[in-house]
Amino acid sequence: MRIVDLSQPVVTGMQVYPGDPEVTLTPVATLAEDGFQVASVHAGTHTGTHIDAPLHSIAGGAPVDRIALERLVGTARIVRCPGLEPHQHLRWADVEDGLRELQAGSIVLVETGWSKHFGTEDYLAHPVLSSEIAEALLAAGASVVGVDTLNPDSTLSNGGQLPFHAAFLGAGGVIIENLTNLAAVTWEDPLVSVLPLALAGMDGSPVRAVALDLAGR
Repeated sequence: MRIVDLSQPVVTGMQVYPGDPEVTLTPVATLAEDGFQVASVHAGTHTGTHIDAPLHSIAGGAPVDRIALERLVGTARIVRCPGLEPHQHLRWADVEDGLRELQAGSIVLVETGWSKHFGTEDYLAHPVLSSEIAEALLAAGASVVGVDTLNPDSTLSNGGQLPFHAAFLGAGGVIIENLTNLAAVTWEDPLVSVLPLALAGMDGSPVRAVALDLAGR
């Protein structure tokens, strides 16, 4: 079996969404002094590669611990969108060829290549998915979508509006952000797992996102 890690490492000072809690990992007990090792973790619910539950932007939406885990482990379709410009808006016509004959319940992952900018100012100028993509995916029965960017909506110039989030989370969908290493998934129909922590009543959670090739291709 082959496993490709699609997760950004969680480290002190890593890049977060502007205004989110900073990440700090601090030792509080050491083998040398205490005979065991323990660390304190300070981070937001949207740290690194993470899930947005409907509660993130929808009043009364489901929290992350109420998302059925069966939805978060399954066959994925990766849509490759290379050569994009900063802030470029993708519309349904830009991705529909890669989503033909999509099976209901599939996890859809959009590879833009923007994860190479993670940790830099350029990462904030990522491409954007239009709300019509959200609506088309939902109509096709896909309620879990992931991106290798900070946000499917614009980060720097959203004016407080998150149209993709509104459409997708508003319909009970789930969004995965800050994926990486999607180019290393070279086989079709990978099995993908994006399981969150069971943070009761919370709006999101970091995940360890992985793609599995059970046949070892």
